[in-house]
Amino acid sequence: MRIAIIGSGISGLGAAWLLSRAHEVVLFEANDYLGGHTHTHEVEVDGRPLAVDTGFIVHNPVHYPLLTRLFRELGVPTQDTTMSFSVHNERTGLEYNATSLDALFCQRRNLLSPRFLRMLADLVRFYRIAPRLLDGNGPGPTLGDYLHANGFGDAFRDDHLVPMASALWSAPAGQILQFPARHLVQFMANHQMLQLTGRSQWKVVRGGSWRYVEALRQRWSASVRLATQVHAVRRLEHGVAIATAHGEEPFDHVVMACHSDQALSLLADADEREREVLGAIAYQANDVVLHTDARLLPRNRKAWAAWNAHVDADADNACTVSYCMNLLQGLPVRTPVIVTLNRGDAVDPRRILKRVRYHHPVFTSAAVAAQARRHEIQGRRGTWFAGAYWGWGFHEDGLRSAVDVARGLGVEWPEAAPEPCADDATAPGSLAWGRA
Repeated sequence: MRIAIIGSGISGLGAAWLLSRAHEVVLFEANDYLGGHTHTHEVEVDGRPLAVDTGFIVHNPVHYPLLTRLFRELGVPTQDTTMSFSVHNERTGLEYNATSLDALFCQRRNLLSPRFLRMLADLVRFYRIAPRLLDGNGPGPTLGDYLHANGFGDAFRDDHLVPMASALWSAPAGQILQFPARHLVQFMANHQMLQLTGRSQWKVVRGGSWRYVEALRQRWSASVRLATQVHAVRRLEHGVAIATAHGEEPFDHVVMACHSDQALSLLADADEREREVLGAIAYQANDVVLHTDARLLPRNRKAWAAWNAHVDADADNACTVSYCMNLLQGLPVRTPVIVTLNRGDAVDPRRILKRVRYHHPVFTSAAVAAQARRHEIQGRRGTWFAGAYWGWGFHEDGLRSAVDVARGLGVEWPEAAPEPCADDATAPGSLAWGRA
């Protein structure tokens, strides 16, 4: 069969990797590079060339089994990383780093702060009782309603849980509080985030995540068309037609490996079910700046972490996050190399290395309900939908959706004897989380 794939994020890459083993595959990508959120930039800092990631960064073998398997089959080297997490609240001046007791109480006054100690107590209580949400049925409460109903304090909500979730999903606080609590707790449980110890070791691709994209390109048989915008997808009596600036081209099937809203906008003849399901899963834009302005990190160096959440002085502004790439990627330079989301106006323009924009799914009760209806639209009229939006929005979710689509089109990913990656245990693990 002749199959078109639209979009080259992990979902499109995974689908092309598998489907091209048995079919003729043409991959359409509007950008001039493959990878989507797998985006590595070559920059120079302190006189040294660096490959720095601004999209997909981390994974681990336990919670990313498919991605780990892909890296092993491709021979992509990885290395351990730290997943430390900090918060700086500009309104109150609070700073802490969840890595160690010394960093947690880097502001010694917090040893006697009732608000801070209550936050820690609420954290332990949340870990203990939140798993009960997984026993229920139906949509369940929003996160905001759940926290209120169970008497969790403002400090736990505003100085820990919401900044942490904002860092994970690149979403403002208001959206996080509307997030279905059960969906969030399920993610946390799946990633061992409801426990203080025994968490898995996280990893990064050594030399930048672009290395796995290059490894894929060398080993698949897909035809790639970069900088080729698809204008529309039209279903035919037998097959589909893909419209670009060069006209319409027929295929037997199409895999829409783009975002849900993009997929819906491309369908020239979307039916009611496609509009209901895809239309319920929205995306939001996030501005990303790669820079070397250390002012975007906490004031106290003990509070510097891999993931640094910033609560703005204006309560109406979104919580933002700055990733310290020196820690995450083990960069061999002294100057802090930082990736900041949605706070670019605070960065010294002289220290900006790159500016990019990404889009991330918005998870609401309606979006979670729509996920359960995927089977209603999948594979109908020669059209398949792959994307991280079918899960929690992360790399493993995107790859899993690609594997599901390939299976639906008759291509299984055969088991292979595992071959260990060339890993370095060069960075310690810690207590927190991050964007994957």
